[in-house]
Amino acid sequence: MNTTIPHDVKDLSLADKGLLRIEWAWKEMPVLQLIEEEFRRERPLEGARIAACLHVTTETANLMRVLKAGGAEVALTASNPLSTQDDVAAAIVRHFEIPVFAIKGEDNETYYKHIYAVLDFNPNITMDDGADLVSTLHRERPDLLANVIGGTEETTTGVIRLRAMAKDGALRYPIIAVNDAMTKHLFDNRYGTGQSTIDGIIRATNILLAGKVVVVAGYGWCSRGIAMRAKGMGAEVIITEVDPLRALEARMDGYRVMKMIEAAKIGDIFVTATGDKHVIDKPHLEVMKDGAILANSGHFNVEINIPALEELSVDKRRVRPFLDEYHLRDGRRLYLIGEGRLVNLAAAEGHPSAVMDMSFANQALSVRYIKEHHQELERKVYAVPEHIDKRIASLKLKSMGIEIDSLTEEQKRYLESWEEGT
Repeated sequence: MNTTIPHDVKDLSLADKGLLRIEWAWKEMPVLQLIEEEFRRERPLEGARIAACLHVTTETANLMRVLKAGGAEVALTASNPLSTQDDVAAAIVRHFEIPVFAIKGEDNETYYKHIYAVLDFNPNITMDDGADLVSTLHRERPDLLANVIGGTEETTTGVIRLRAMAKDGALRYPIIAVNDAMTKHLFDNRYGTGQSTIDGIIRATNILLAGKVVVVAGYGWCSRGIAMRAKGMGAEVIITEVDPLRALEARMDGYRVMKMIEAAKIGDIFVTATGDKHVIDKPHLEVMKDGAILANSGHFNVEINIPALEELSVDKRRVRPFLDEYHLRDGRRLYLIGEGRLVNLAAAEGHPSAVMDMSFANQALSVRYIKEHHQELERKVYAVPEHIDKRIASLKLKSMGIEIDSLTEEQKRYLESWEEGT
C-alpha cells in the first residue's frame, strides 16, 4: 500500500478499518458537517498551511477533512505519545491524503521527531493541544516564525503555557484559546472528560465503581465532569483543591472536600485533572491503601509523581493492557493506568464524537477567523469571538431539533434602558 503522501504511521494496511470508525464518528458530528458544506462552497482557508498537533482520533480525522475542504494544506502529528489511534492515522494518510506523523506508544524522541516533521511543512497557522508544537517552534525553529500569522490551542494546559509565554513577551504570534469557548469547556471538559475518563478507568481495570471511594484532584470543569460521573455510578467522591472558591463549590455540590494527604489514606481510585505538577506526590503515595488505583486526566504525565512511585517500588509488572502494578518495599501494591498519561485516550478512545463536534467546530471557525483577521490581532492569547461561540451553540441546537425563543423588540428596549423599574 504505497503512497506519495509524507507520513510515519504504524501500518497503512489498517486504513480501511480506520475509515469505518471515522465515518461512524462523522454521523455524530452534525455541526462540523454544516461547516464542511460552507467551507467546501466558500474555500475560506485557501493558502493556509496548518501544522496540527492534536490527539489522532476519529474526531480529529473529521476536523482534518473539514480544513482540507476549506482549501487548507494540513500536516498532522500527535499531541500525546499514547493517544494515537493507529488505524485512524493510516486512514487519514490513505483516504484523505493528509500527511500524518503519529504512532501509538512512540518514545519521546520519536514524538518530537514527528513535531519537527510537521514544522518542516513551513506552516503559517498552528493548531495545538498542550502547546508542545508552539513551544518547540519558538525554541528550536524560530526561523519559521516570520511566516506564522496565528494559531489555536485546544486544552487548558496549553492555554496556561501560552499565557505564560505571552506574559513573558515570548509569544511571537496571536493564539485563540479554543479551550475557553463556552461551547468547549462547558461541554467538552465537563461531559466529554467526565464520561471518557470513567470509560478509560473501567476499560483498564474492569472494576466496579459503586461503593468505591474516588478522589478527584481539582474542581475545574474537567474534574466536575469526572466527579459527576463517578457519583452517578455509585462511588463516594472526595474532592481536593487549592482554590477556596472551587473547594466551597465542590462542598455545596455535595462532595467531601479535604487535603490530598488525608484523602490519600482512604481513597480507592485517584484521578488528577489539574494541569499542575506532582498533585499526587511521594508523601501521598506513602500512605495510600494497598491496591489503590492511580489515573491522570490532565494533559501531561506529570500530575502523578511517577519517579517517586518508581523510587518506592521494588518491582513493576504489567498486569493488564495499560495497567501497571508497582510492588512497594512495604508490601503494598499501587496501580497506575496508562503510564500516567491521559487516561481517556491512553486506555480508551477519548471524548464521544458528539462532544468533540462542538470543540472542533470552534477550531475550524477560529482558524478561519485568524486567516481573515490576523492583521488586527496582537501577540497574545485571545478568547474565541463570542459570535463564533453562539453560532456553534445555535447550530448544535438546530441539529438536535431544538428551537428557542427570541427577544421581542419591547424586551430588547427594556434590557437596554435604565429608566423603567418598579
